[in-house]
Amino acid sequence: MDEMSLADLLSVTATAHPRKVALVVASDGSKITYEDLQREADRVAGALAALGIVPGDRVAIGMHNSPFFAYAYFGILRAGAAVVPLNIMLTEAETTAVLRDSGARAVLAGGPYLSVVEAAASDLETVERVFSVEGWTELGSHPAPAAEVTGDDLAVLAYTSGTTGEPKGVMLSHENLMANLRQQMAIPEAHVSVDDVLFLALPLFHIFGLNVTLGLLVMNGATGVLVERFEPVPTLRAIVEHKVSVLFGAPTMYAAWVSVPGADQYDLSAVRLAVSGAAPLAADVLRSFYDLFGVWIYEGYGLTETAPTLWSNRMSDKPRPGSVGKPLPEVEFRLIDEHGDDVELGDPGEVVVKGPNVFKGYWNRPEDTEAAFIEGWFRTGDVGVLDEEGYLYLVDRKRDLIIVSGFNVFPSEVENALLQNPKVAEAAVVGVPHGYTGEAVKAYVVLEPGAEATEAELISHAQSLLARFKCPSSIEIVPDLPHLLTGKVLRRALRT
Repeated sequence: MDEMSLADLLSVTATAHPRKVALVVASDGSKITYEDLQREADRVAGALAALGIVPGDRVAIGMHNSPFFAYAYFGILRAGAAVVPLNIMLTEAETTAVLRDSGARAVLAGGPYLSVVEAAASDLETVERVFSVEGWTELGSHPAPAAEVTGDDLAVLAYTSGTTGEPKGVMLSHENLMANLRQQMAIPEAHVSVDDVLFLALPLFHIFGLNVTLGLLVMNGATGVLVERFEPVPTLRAIVEHKVSVLFGAPTMYAAWVSVPGADQYDLSAVRLAVSGAAPLAADVLRSFYDLFGVWIYEGYGLTETAPTLWSNRMSDKPRPGSVGKPLPEVEFRLIDEHGDDVELGDPGEVVVKGPNVFKGYWNRPEDTEAAFIEGWFRTGDVGVLDEEGYLYLVDRKRDLIIVSGFNVFPSEVENALLQNPKVAEAAVVGVPHGYTGEAVKAYVVLEPGAEATEAELISHAQSLLARFKCPSSIEIVPDLPHLLTGKVLRRALRT
């Protein structure tokens, strides 16, 4: 298992469990076996090889949660190429930026996002083909290539918003992703087994859904209940109907479930493990979920750059509210001050890490890669405190990152979009607490002299340029903004 690449994962499991159900589609109950999954992934690999895709090329996926996503993902890996997962909430301009930066030669897309992908790709000579899920027969039946990959080869190029407003590609190797799967499987009494039924409602284009849920599913030959779109009541029913044993979710999902009227009438007794990640979990949601369903939620912490999981409450017998738990095996860490020195126990410090799951760097961004590390340690940008028993508590973020429903939003990206409106002279964006999404985006705007604009007008402008989760939920028009002596806007003052 240690020497296996991500490209081998499906074929090994499909050989061992060909007739085992890999995926159940929650919306219609249709079932896909591992044999089916392998066959369709091979079709993807064959079609890509026929197009001339070779190891090292990048191929993007742009679609909602469906069996076709899994076919595309493992097919691209089987061809030796690297997967570029596209967030289906991106606008055409944002999609174009990712496709251009990655140099993707082909895209497999479907659903409402297909038209966005086609429009984005039409202006790019680098994209040679967009394969549509709706026209799956276009793939034909070409022999799957026998591509050889090593652990150090690029497997996934996952894009995260850049601090300058430009997307940054996080280079995750086969070994990075496989290492994190092994690390999670090493958690005592909390790993996934062949007998488990996993809940796949997290978006598969997000690293949490991609490597934790889909990766652990296929590694262990378990069965996954695949949900295209999260809705609280239908998903609760699906958990009960399919006797889901392992829940992977974001805090917004758990908060929605505990808010369902009559939630205690749903029998979740088959659930033996519930895991939360992608954003901080509120203590009242943790307690309410246990009171309603008798199941503890084990919160974890990680980043796209760490494939993703670093810490987990699954490393202890019972979750501690407010803590992300203890580090996974092979994760080394330090808490450092602004000089790079270790802080005293109990004092806050920036979390820096090492481990086999830490990424290779940012795609074509050597300066950003260099800045992300200090003497070989990856700088997470998060500030934490360690208690005497070794539990980590995250207390702040050094960066101005906003996390909306588990998705990263950099203020400068939203500010740049607002500044494209000729009526806007200056803009500053901060995160504000939100009961459902964890945080929401709030903007403060200074208008040009003599200009007039409404909040609705400015929000509509932002919606034309940004994915929905990045758009401000509120905009306050102000006469001026607080600045440092350097002229930089003091966002900290706007949060108080």
